[in-house]
Amino acid sequence: MKKIYLVFLMGVLAFSCQERISSPGPVNFTFDEISSIKIGGEAAAEITAFDPMTKTLFVVNNSDGLSQVDVVDFSEPSTPLILTPIDIAIFGGGVNSVAVKNGKLAIAIQANTKTDPGAIVVFETSNLGSPIENITVGALPDMVTFSPDGRYIVSANEGEPNDDYDIDPEGTISIIDTQMDYQVTTLNFASFENQRNKLEANGFRIFGPNASFSQDIEPEYVTIDASSDFAWVTLQENNGIAKVDLNNKVITDIFPMGLKNHMISGNEIDVSDRDGVAGNFQNWPLLAYYMPDAIESFQVGNNNFLITANEGDTRDYDGYGEEGRVKDIALDPTAFPDGALLQEDENLGRYTITTSKGDIDNDGDFDILYGIGGRSFSIWNGSNGKLVRDYNKLESDLISANPSLYDDGRSDNKGVEPEGVEVGEVRGKTIVFIGLERSDAIMVYELNGAAGLKFLQVLDGKSGIGNEGHDAPEGLLFISAEESPNGKPLFIVSSEGDGRITVYQN
Repeated sequence: MKKIYLVFLMGVLAFSCQERISSPGPVNFTFDEISSIKIGGEAAAEITAFDPMTKTLFVVNNSDGLSQVDVVDFSEPSTPLILTPIDIAIFGGGVNSVAVKNGKLAIAIQANTKTDPGAIVVFETSNLGSPIENITVGALPDMVTFSPDGRYIVSANEGEPNDDYDIDPEGTISIIDTQMDYQVTTLNFASFENQRNKLEANGFRIFGPNASFSQDIEPEYVTIDASSDFAWVTLQENNGIAKVDLNNKVITDIFPMGLKNHMISGNEIDVSDRDGVAGNFQNWPLLAYYMPDAIESFQVGNNNFLITANEGDTRDYDGYGEEGRVKDIALDPTAFPDGALLQEDENLGRYTITTSKGDIDNDGDFDILYGIGGRSFSIWNGSNGKLVRDYNKLESDLISANPSLYDDGRSDNKGVEPEGVEVGEVRGKTIVFIGLERSDAIMVYELNGAAGLKFLQVLDGKSGIGNEGHDAPEGLLFISAEESPNGKPLFIVSSEGDGRITVYQN
C-alpha cells in the first residue's frame, strides 16, 4: 500500500512540475524608465552611441554655441554621469552623428561652410585625447554608422544647398574601409541620370532649381545588413532609398517609394487643426510622398527587410520654398468640383502640400494635391524596394493609449511626424521603436515575421522621472542584454528639443 501511494505521489509531483514547465507566466516586453539626464539645451542630445567596451555613451551636443560630443559614464544605467566632452570645433562647423564599433568612435562633422566637404573623425574609445583618423567625405555628413563586422564606416552626406540656393553640392555616400588604412570612396548619383524619367514616374522627386540629378539627391540615414554586404540609405526629400554594395563600393539601385493614396480605405488622415476634433481621420483627395527619415534593417530567413519612419520633409530656403496651404492655391474646377468647400479651414484649407508638383497641364491651377510625409512607418523588401506593409495606425494607436499626447495642432502639417526607428531583440522577440517628434512619444511594437505587428506600449517621457524628456525625440538606441552594463535590455531616447537623455529598461 505504501509503495502504491509513493508511486502515486511521485506521479502527482512529476505532473505538477511538468505543468509548471509547460505553462510559464506571461513574459514582459514593456520598458520602464530608470533614469534621465540633461546634457544641455536645445540641440544638445540629437544622436547617442554606446561603447560596451568602456561602458560609455557618446552624445551629439550643438547647444548654446557648442560643438562637442558629450561623454557619459554609463556603467550604472540608473545613474549616468557626465564626463569631459570631446571638443569638435577644431574639426569643423558642427557635429551631426556618432557611431561606435569594436572600440572605435566615428563622428560626422560638417564643414564651417556646410556646402564644403565634411569629415568623419575617428577616435579610440579608450583614448579620447586625439583622433586616429580624420577622413574627408562629401558635403554635410548627416549620419554615420559602422557595418556589423566593423570593417566599413558609411556616411550619408546630405549635400544641402545654401540658403540662397545658388550653391548646391552633390549628395553623396562615403564608404571608409577600416581594413585598408581607412581608405575612403565617395559615391555620387550621376550614373542614375538616365533613369530619371522612370524613377519620377514611380514617385521619385528631382525638383531643386537648376540642380543636376546628383546635386538634387539628399542622403539622410543609413542601415546595413547583418552580413555587412549591403547598405540602404534614405533619400528623404527625394522620396527614395538607395541600395549600396559595400564590397564593390557601388550604388546598385534607387528604389522610388511611390505615393500613398488618401482616398482609399485604410489611408484615412486628419488634415485640419481647425475642425475641433482630434483624430478626425477621413479620406481626402490627396496623394502623399512617404519621405522617410530613419531606416533600420532586419532579416527573416535569408531575406533582408527595411523599416522606415516616414516623417516627411520639405525644402524651405530663401532662394526656394515648396510649401503651400491648399486654401492659398488655385484648384482646377474639373479635378476639384467642390474646391471651395475643400479649401475651408475645417477641411483641407490649412493642409500643407508641396507646390513643386500638381499643375499637370501647366495652366496655373492644381489638378492633383501632393502631401508631405506618410505619417506612418513602412516595411520594404530590401532586395527590390517593394512595399511589404505600410502601418497607418500610429496616430490612432497613440490616441487609444494616451489621447493627451496627440497634438491636433499638427494635423495640418505632417501629423505626429514619425522620425526615428530602432529595432532590438528581447528574449527572442523582435521589438520596433518609432519616435514621434511632434508628440514627444515613442511607440513600441512587436514584429512577427516580415510584417506582423502588435502594439505594445507608448513611452511618454513627460510622465516619467522628473516629468521631463522626449521634447522632439531624435535619436533612438537599443542596447541588447548581451552588451548592456547591467545585463538587461535597455532603450535610450535622445531628445534634441530639451537636451535630455532618457533610459528605459525591460
